[in-house]
Amino acid sequence: MSMQVASQAARHSLTRFQRAPKITRKLRRHPKTGLPTPHVKIVTREFAPSRLEEHYHTTLKDDLMYMTYKHEIGERPPPRQIRMTFDPEDPYSKYRHNAPVGGSQFHKKPAPSSSPDNVVRLEKIQLHTMVKEAVANKSQLLSAIMQMKALTGETFQGGGHHAVEGIQIVRAKKSVGGWIRPNVPVGVKVDLKGQAMYDFLGTLVEFVLPRLRDFNGIILPPQSSSIKTPSSVSGVVSFGLPPSALVFFPQIEVNVDAYPKLAGMHIHFVTNAIGVGAQDRARALVSGFQIPFLRR
Repeated sequence: MSMQVASQAARHSLTRFQRAPKITRKLRRHPKTGLPTPHVKIVTREFAPSRLEEHYHTTLKDDLMYMTYKHEIGERPPPRQIRMTFDPEDPYSKYRHNAPVGGSQFHKKPAPSSSPDNVVRLEKIQLHTMVKEAVANKSQLLSAIMQMKALTGETFQGGGHHAVEGIQIVRAKKSVGGWIRPNVPVGVKVDLKGQAMYDFLGTLVEFVLPRLRDFNGIILPPQSSSIKTPSSVSGVVSFGLPPSALVFFPQIEVNVDAYPKLAGMHIHFVTNAIGVGAQDRARALVSGFQIPFLRR
């Protein structure tokens, strides 16, 4: 009996790793690329912690809460009714157009009350570049796609369960001046989140910006400018880099000749700040990552 059990164990041990089991569940396909997508979300962990992310949670977050905290006594009053209301039972006003009253209120919305849960934080970094020559020949986007792939590590239309969509082609939405038509590819953009976002930010502030001679900081608007513009309440900090600055990125510097033509790009730091004063809170966050600002 013991010999029979031993022979069965030996047979199972020999045939255990010969062939992978068949997957009976049918894999879904990505709607854009057609690549198979697993039915469960696969979460991968990084090998080392991000220094800038740890700096935000240990130091910068507490400082930002102290700098941007506004104490409020009591509860906030209810928002003012800015639309006309009609009696729905009145036949004369039941189907009347409810026109807005008071104009746009986007720039008048107050910021949410200060709490440890809504401290300003960096949600994503968007890299955007425009290639004017792509209007006549879309193959001119190849150099920009290669450039973004080297800077971010993302692929074109990356499939699977990802926080971002990989490298995306920017297409025109309407006709402008007769030289550009709708749905014509004009540029490339990439959204960075999580560890990739902080890795790019670290490369930017440690290798690129210190080596730029003509970059003294992000230009601030004059003090006389209005604080109620759409850009002031958006919570997004943006600036651009010329093509000559891209050669300072280590990913491109190692093989500059591989890129036929480098294109400049815009960098957008998207934060969770909203309401009046969101731009100032976003600048305080970005300055905490060693990005300078300059007022002329």
